[in-house]
Amino acid sequence: MAIRIKSRQGESVNQMLRRFKKLCEKEGLTKDVKRKQYFEKPSERRRRAARKSAARVARLNSPQPQPTRSPSRGGGSGGAGGGGKRR
Repeated sequence: MAIRIKSRQGESVNQMLRRFKKLCEKEGLTKDVKRKQYFEKPSERRRRAARKSAARVARLNSPQPQPTRSPSRGGGSGGAGGGGKRR
């Protein structure tokens, strides 16, 4: 899996490097490198995957909180008046 970046007309090195990093992130290379940075025993890998799966199932099965409306302050037209007494 080779990622090649060609320099565009008038493109600086920083812009080219940013495009390269974005492509690596899109391909999942950075995540893979971080995951393989340290050795992980197969039993630990399975345990981590089971915990992740259990958390996902718990999140899907939990009731979603309904968004509550805040009670409106004062009545009327809701204009810029502030709702106080007029003198």
